Amino acid sequence: MQQQIEAHPGADLYVLTEMWSTGFATNPEGVAEHDEASLQWMKDMAVQQQAAIAGSLAMEQDGSFHNRLYFVKPDGEVDYYDKRHLFSYGGEDKYYSSGAERVVVEWKGVRFLLTVCYDLRFPVWMRWRDDYDAIICVANWPTVRIDSWQTLLRARAIENLCYVVGVNRVGKDPNCDYCGCSAIINPYGQTIAACERDRECSIEAAFDMEKLNSYRAKFPALKEKDKFEITE
Repeated sequence: MQQQIEAHPGADLYVLTEMWSTGFATNPEGVAEHDEASLQWMKDMAVQQQAAIAGSLAMEQDGSFHNRLYFVKPDGEVDYYDKRHLFSYGGEDKYYSSGAERVVVEWKGVRFLLTVCYDLRFPVWMRWRDDYDAIICVANWPTVRIDSWQTLLRARAIENLCYVVGVNRVGKDPNCDYCGCSAIINPYGQTIAACERDRECSIEAAFDMEKLNSYRAKFPALKEKDKFEITE
């Protein structure tokens, strides 16, 4: 992971996968961190690169487990989002506590909505509320459902007129195969950078905020969206 980052200096933000230090762990016993060693590594890398680092970790706090997406800035500021939609099909809900707070982080003039994997299937939770410019979604999305991953990334970008950064795992564990297909999507639903299937790689792209704001001003879809309220 460090070699990948150091091989691509000069970025403003580096995004890692869901549970990047361990791979997806349905049962966090013996896997979840409580000493923040991996978080400290993220802080150190942020300082080294003078860039923000984002990625999720299995964390234990006060006896509860969380799939926690951290957004670490080089000045030491740390924001985090606890995964809202736990993957009950895989048993994640049996061990982890669901997050209740939607989190948007501003960095370098861009507002990022933080999401994790299964959240991508829930457009109401991710719906634009005049509060973000880009979505970050980190994942361990299996090969068997990779077409859904690619379709949903584009759908979230199109319906919210925003950039989407989707970062997915490559490799295998005892339960699943993962083929990656990480991608960066623009507000038109076009892929502007993508990893080849089954290949560990790094991709990069620049956001054109002037173009984004112009598009949103000219195309009124966001102003005409349906009102809604999320309840438990």
